[in-house]
Amino acid sequence: MTSGHRTHGAGSGRQPLRTRDLTREAGRARQLLAAGEWRPAAADSEAAARVLARLTAPLPTRRSATAATSATDRDRRLQRILRTTLHHLDAGAVSPPAAALLAAVARAFLPWHATPNPPGAAAAPRYGTPVGTADGPAVPPTEAGEALLPDLIALFAALVSASPPGTVPLTPPAEPRQVRYAGRFRRYGRPASGVWTAETVGCPACGGKDGPWTVTCDWRRISLGCPCGAVTHEHGLAFSEVFLLLPDP
Repeated sequence: MTSGHRTHGAGSGRQPLRTRDLTREAGRARQLLAAGEWRPAAADSEAAARVLARLTAPLPTRRSATAATSATDRDRRLQRILRTTLHHLDAGAVSPPAAALLAAVARAFLPWHATPNPPGAAAAPRYGTPVGTADGPAVPPTEAGEALLPDLIALFAALVSASPPGTVPLTPPAEPRQVRYAGRFRRYGRPASGVWTAETVGCPACGGKDGPWTVTCDWRRISLGCPCGAVTHEHGLAFSEVFLLLPDP
């Protein structure tokens, strides 16, 4: 990852990608792998392989490609990287260092959560500022997102190859995070009807919903501390529902 912490897209109205987390977590992952202090378990290797497949996916070959179709294809690839990353992050099967890395990747690719808009059957909650609003970028910073791919491909390829068959997994601890967040958290679900639902999370003691929350995460679970003093682990939030909203550390 670049050392400038932020990567800007070209053109007016573009917002910087949130790459500070990614720079830190990618560097830490490389150090752990190089020192032999992280030998990924099967779940980590599987997640890394699935993300790597998205990172290296070729663009479709079109007989009569236009600028519009090319832009859509590029954004679709970046969106699939994000969605695959979120799937493995929220599945809860990976180790803490893998979860920290996946969360950092997801934060960097956040502009593609709903760009281009997925079909209705694949609908999912939208995080952050919707693309095209007054407070958000009118066009996703595609060039900046694609500029992240080479380093990520190298990193995830190293993760995939770090544990050949017969290797005993070794998982280092991940640094816990604690941050303050003023605002509401939303818990998403998809009942039998197939329609996504959203419910605002409240404090079980006082019913407060706006915080400011003290968010603590050890990459196994997340706790929310309310100003009233109550702390809850039973909020039902997925990792991505928390970490895609938090401010940069």
